[in-house]
Amino acid sequence: MKKTNRTYIGGQAVIQGVMMRGKSGMATVVRDDNGELHMEAKRIKSPEKRKKWMRIPFVRGIISFAVSLVDGMKALMRSSEVAITDEEEPSKLSRWMAEKWKVSLGDVVTGIATVLGVALAVVLFIYLPHLFTNLISDAAPVIGKQESIYYNLIEGGFRLVIFIVYILLTLLLPSMRETYRYHGAEHKTINCYEYGKELTVENVKKCSRLHDRCGTTFIFIVLIISILMFALVGWLIMGLGGLGDRVSGLAAKAILLLVKIAMLPLIAGVSYEVLKLLARFQSPFVFPFKAPGFLLQKLTTREPSDEMIECAIMAFEKTLDMDENPESAEKIFATETKLSKLLEMMKKSFAEKEIDEADAEWILSLSLDVPRSSLSEERVISRAECAKILEIYEERLTGRPLWYIIGDTSFYGLTFKVDERVLIPRPETEVLVRQAVSSLHSGDTMLDLCTGSGAIAVSVACNVAKDKRVSITAADISEDALALAQENAWKNNANVNFIKSDLFENIHGRFNLITANPPYVKSSEIATLPQDVREFEPHIALDGGVDGLDFYRRIAEKINRYLVRGGMCILEVGEDQAQEVIKIFQSVSRCDFAMVVKDLNGVERVVKIGF
Repeated sequence: MKKTNRTYIGGQAVIQGVMMRGKSGMATVVRDDNGELHMEAKRIKSPEKRKKWMRIPFVRGIISFAVSLVDGMKALMRSSEVAITDEEEPSKLSRWMAEKWKVSLGDVVTGIATVLGVALAVVLFIYLPHLFTNLISDAAPVIGKQESIYYNLIEGGFRLVIFIVYILLTLLLPSMRETYRYHGAEHKTINCYEYGKELTVENVKKCSRLHDRCGTTFIFIVLIISILMFALVGWLIMGLGGLGDRVSGLAAKAILLLVKIAMLPLIAGVSYEVLKLLARFQSPFVFPFKAPGFLLQKLTTREPSDEMIECAIMAFEKTLDMDENPESAEKIFATETKLSKLLEMMKKSFAEKEIDEADAEWILSLSLDVPRSSLSEERVISRAECAKILEIYEERLTGRPLWYIIGDTSFYGLTFKVDERVLIPRPETEVLVRQAVSSLHSGDTMLDLCTGSGAIAVSVACNVAKDKRVSITAADISEDALALAQENAWKNNANVNFIKSDLFENIHGRFNLITANPPYVKSSEIATLPQDVREFEPHIALDGGVDGLDFYRRIAEKINRYLVRGGMCILEVGEDQAQEVIKIFQSVSRCDFAMVVKDLNGVERVVKIGF
């Protein structure tokens, strides 16, 4: 079958899952012991965005090999942390390490596994081939020592045989057979896409589990090229170069070993170009060169189950989406981790998305039920805690405001429910509330215009109404906002009368105090506001007209009809608007005095006007 869709996406099997890697992102999907799917997705630097010298043939192979190796190892280790779910709560050892040493048991196990893996690779592919070749060389002197091409070819042959035997031995382990099935799912999914078929389980099952760009084939090419190049270099250095005659045998071996290690990047670069070249052609004349790699893939891939294919499809589709959509969100596995590590990761992601980094601290503080000030104290976050934190974190990455996600926010010592129906109360508005509370006397009446969440009216009611017997009315044009404001009044046991009204439209009577935090953002500046404000908070509560002062003019025109003699109006204003608002009131209404109150940042935030 001819491939119609070429893709840069490749992948690998991980513990109980599949990792896919594209140009702009990589995604790992793991099915845990309970059958639940977990995804981790992160952005990576596209090859096109690398420096020019990093895209040069052979050099690009070295870079790609190194990056893929590191990312692959990280994905493998991360998958092991989320795949096993035997324990709902941390073990005694895990808790002890967290409390005593402030380290995660998973990090320790990962470190030990990495060291053992490197040690095993050295023994299998360096020490044993050298040992076996020396034994044969001693038994058959005609082969020669390290200066002989035959010696190096035999040593390389042993390396290849050990690799194949190693693969065969892994087939005896149930866990490795399962991993090879996930490997098959990865290949089948990529093939299905390249054949131009829809990515469904049924379509993927029909595709081949062999692929031109497989890592197994790449390793085979590396082994073959290394055999040839090591044999040539050994002969040149030890034979023609006469190194063995000029230095001791041990020193010569050490020098040759260092040279071979230094050649590994070059071998990887050459092998990468050979792999890409072979993958480009589907001709029968090229097949003999591909056949050895395909035969090895017959060992390292197995037919996957439907559930395994689902993992591969999900990982592929997420990677494809990240390649095509710069806004595609990153995702993180919920695993046991250090508080500092989690906080650093969240802050970095928020900074890249131009989200206030303080939100990361709020998420941890609220989720762990600890003060923000105590976040500097290291501790280990359990898997369950991490899942709760990441759920909020990932939704915040979409741009949705944190307090909409949490569902409520603190204002003037009270808790207010908030969602997309209303603006989120800001700390600077507390300046207005403080001024209102100090201005009211027993028996006074108060009107709060553009009440939104009811933050101003409810806060004043909770702080003065009972002691001073103040009657408070709140108005808003939005029925949805009024419904939420009423909930907040009930929640805080505040007695406020709510009226649907476009400013004074449905208001009757006169008041001692009128407060308002009206829309004051210039229409042209709405598009420049932070994403969470412009995309999620209601524009009706933001847009103040061409110059941002429309609502102040409307209030000034009619306020004399609704204020008693000696009454006062207290308004929140935008930055650099205070003096303009005062001029508006002085020109169209009967006012006796006006003054400005600054917020904690020194901004002229509140205007008080007496009548």
